[in-house]
Amino acid sequence: MNNAITGFSKLSKEDKINWIANEYFSTPSEAIALLKNYWNSDESIQKLHDDFIENTITNFYLPLGVAPNFMINGRNYTIPMAIEESSVVAAASKSAKYWSTRGGFKATVLNTEKIGQVHFMYFGEVKKLENFFQQIKPKLHSDTESITKNMQKRGGGILNIELRNQTQKLSGYFQLHATFDTKDSMGANFINSCLEQFAKTLKEEALSFDAFSESEKNIEVVMSILSNYVPNCIVRAEVSCPIEDLADKKIENPHEFAEKILRAIQIAEIEPFRAVTHNKGIMNGIDAVVLATGNDFRAVEAGIHAYASKDGQYRSLSHAKIENGIFTFWLEVPLALGTVGGLTSLHPLVKFSLEMLEKPSAQELMQLVAVAGLAQNFAALRSLTTTGIQDGHMKMHLNNILNQFDAAANERVLIKNHFKENVVSHAAVVTFIENLRRNL
Repeated sequence: MNNAITGFSKLSKEDKINWIANEYFSTPSEAIALLKNYWNSDESIQKLHDDFIENTITNFYLPLGVAPNFMINGRNYTIPMAIEESSVVAAASKSAKYWSTRGGFKATVLNTEKIGQVHFMYFGEVKKLENFFQQIKPKLHSDTESITKNMQKRGGGILNIELRNQTQKLSGYFQLHATFDTKDSMGANFINSCLEQFAKTLKEEALSFDAFSESEKNIEVVMSILSNYVPNCIVRAEVSCPIEDLADKKIENPHEFAEKILRAIQIAEIEPFRAVTHNKGIMNGIDAVVLATGNDFRAVEAGIHAYASKDGQYRSLSHAKIENGIFTFWLEVPLALGTVGGLTSLHPLVKFSLEMLEKPSAQELMQLVAVAGLAQNFAALRSLTTTGIQDGHMKMHLNNILNQFDAAANERVLIKNHFKENVVSHAAVVTFIENLRRNL
């Protein structure tokens, strides 16, 4: 069977589905029915989803859950989370309720600077290039006025443009390194439009710069693109309370608990194998809210993990300390987010999520997302240092196993009662189901 096809993108959605079903599935009718089963019954909503990406054949659903009782900077929030992993929403909710009676979460945006770069090659005298840059810098700003006008009205725009010499890393390599404030938009299109104009101005002005030789005038622009690494777009989230106040029904010795949390974080700060899993737990919370609010979770992931490696070793994003009887737990992460533009004004559930969050600004959303990550991390560390991670996680996973085996209602009652007192594992659940069905 020949799997190659020409002109696939020009086919109708029905024809694309029919080709896939007949090409790859032994029972094409079942494959077609499955895809159509996930179409939205409202044709206008389905058309909206079809237009988000290319070659759409159906919708791929993720559960949208909510974690209530988040007290953040004195305000109560219910946070939306789009994620498929069991126990994440439950863990966030548990942390939110725990800290709501201990002063709540505090969050602060430390900076909102975003970055874009024009990468270019120049093989002439560096001093000439530096003089050239100083001469054209005002024109770089003026040539982008039509792009920046509306952003400037909102208080944003281009913050600075620098010439950076990177020839110690790659022969002939230089950058125009620009910083931006994009206010409530994530700003990718705005930044990239500015950068492409910078590149055009750079090349055009070089051709008429008298100090350049003929070869120096031919500056080669390699690419112009924003960076998803935003080490100066930082938000801090934290919780703190007297050590004695950490006590609850699962924390009988709060001093021992605080010390264990401290040790667990110290290990993640020095051991990359642990740090990766530690930070993955933080991202469970961050990604779920980023996705629910229509932001780019891949960009956020890449930037945050780069930040975790900023000193040359991958380390924990969260930190803790004990001083004068006070336990403090915090994280600082780079988050380039938006609450206007993109999916925020198109996807109905994104609009729903943002309204539920009381229509936050980009800076407010940064705070909420960081808090979700900190809450998730606290829940994981609490489990790891007390009952163990599997106790809660596998009990949440139990529902997935029961669904996998199409457990009936009466079976679910018996199985759940059994595993209230027994360790949950996939093998143990399967064995219990098989024995139960043999004896019924």
